[in-house]
Amino acid sequence: MFGCDYHPVTKTRERIRRELTADPRLVQAVVDAVHDRVPAYADLDGERLLEVRAIAGWAVERLLHLWAVDDTVGPDELRRFRGIAAARAADGRPLQAVLRAYRVAAAVLVDEVAARAPRSAAADAFALTRHVLATLDALSEAMAGAYTATSEQLAGDRARALRLLLDDLIAGRHASAGAAADRAARLGVQLPAPYCLLAAEPDGCPGAALPQETALDLLAALAGDATPLVTAHGRRAVLLLPAASARTVAPVLRERGWRGCAIQGEGLDRVAVAHRLADGALDAAPPHARRPGRLLTDADAHVLALLGGHPAAAPDRIAHLVLGPLTEPDHRHLLAALTAYLDTGSATAAARTLHLHPQSLRYRLRRARELTGLDERDPWERLMLDIARTVGARA
Repeated sequence: MFGCDYHPVTKTRERIRRELTADPRLVQAVVDAVHDRVPAYADLDGERLLEVRAIAGWAVERLLHLWAVDDTVGPDELRRFRGIAAARAADGRPLQAVLRAYRVAAAVLVDEVAARAPRSAAADAFALTRHVLATLDALSEAMAGAYTATSEQLAGDRARALRLLLDDLIAGRHASAGAAADRAARLGVQLPAPYCLLAAEPDGCPGAALPQETALDLLAALAGDATPLVTAHGRRAVLLLPAASARTVAPVLRERGWRGCAIQGEGLDRVAVAHRLADGALDAAPPHARRPGRLLTDADAHVLALLGGHPAAAPDRIAHLVLGPLTEPDHRHLLAALTAYLDTGSATAAARTLHLHPQSLRYRLRRARELTGLDERDPWERLMLDIARTVGARA
């Protein structure tokens, strides 16, 4: 394959091969480099990270063996790389990101070999470089063909391809918002911007997996054919809707006896973050926060994340999400009225604190209710308001 002079097996290569394959830090260094330098791999965790580590370990071992015995990549290796490419096409990880991951891994491997090789072993170093370049060339050809074939097959099943697109968006398996938009365009849809990510589930059905048909039925009720991006994720339906559709969500869920969380404050590059917020809110919300007919929002999700020790936003953003216009200078008097009420527990006592007539205090509380959409008399919403004004004051 290489079309170059034959290099006999050397004791130096075999020694270095043994040292590196016995050192678990090499594979970890490869995985860390890919995780740090390739955006599509930045959010990998759990089983996907274990898979990357397993592939890295196998690829490093095979490349070092080929270098040590001066052999070329064979049909068995190429067959496995074609299988890896097909899997990446199925899970939506961009081919360019996969190939870049291999280039990053190869650079780490070359550096590790160089650190262990004698300075005089130039021939061995050049041989390794030739093996790396030739192997990358061969696997690129094999993986590109398999990736394209699998992608075309998936595109033939458009409904499945659209579901996989949303699955990849909510899992963070895309190189960038632009790459996701390009993929959507190839499937004949446009990602909504701004969007509303909705996670919803039938109330009172914990643990039961939700059929895809049920998720599609919910989408039809909410958006018709405007945005066919929906997937069943465990017991929940996840939908990516145009932001304008958000106003129809609460009544539709109430009619069906469902509960949900709608996130609207994240960009297309943070769909995975929006999904984690919505999923976490539905898991953590107490019963009085998700009473029938009440849709959880960004504000609920961020407050619940903060209470759970997983804040996804800075305190000043939480204050803005919950208090809204009350954070503006023109409405400081309304925030002062709300703060006094939260501190004292009654409109009469709050009025005395601010030297106001009780009716004036009640009017300001009513205006604060209108501007925030939250009722300070409701136990959950009162807690949200109290947390927001507290963290906002400290920001």
